[in-house]
Amino acid sequence: MNENKVTKQTYEQLAEFRYKIRKFLHFSETAARSLGITPQCHQLMLMIMGFAGRDYATPTELAERLQITHHSCVGLISRCEQQGMVYRTTNPDDGRSVLIKLTGNGVQLLEALSEIHLQEINNIGLQNELNASINNYDA
Repeated sequence: MNENKVTKQTYEQLAEFRYKIRKFLHFSETAARSLGITPQCHQLMLMIMGFAGRDYATPTELAERLQITHHSCVGLISRCEQQGMVYRTTNPDDGRSVLIKLTGNGVQLLEALSEIHLQEINNIGLQNELNASINNYDA
């Protein structure tokens, strides 16, 4: 018999955590749509502002963070740019590439979404998981 067998309690904890994540994702998708943007645009803006140490990112970096193809990411950037949420600027270190930044409108949308997302994290009990993740990252 395997002594490392997953216990019923572990299954329950995993199921509860997965439920909280799904509940949060559903909330997040609905919140983005209520402000007139797609969940994907919200995620793109969050990845840009959330990029460690800077407030811009390359399309390649964003594709990795969003776990989508480069081609799909470029299309998403274009759609967000058309809606006035992001803009492209030439990379001063490499003129062949671009950097993606948020516009003032994009920052305002992201701030509004982030405030209600932080409230929801508290409401559904993911605050401890988020804090543990942040603390582990800072360590």
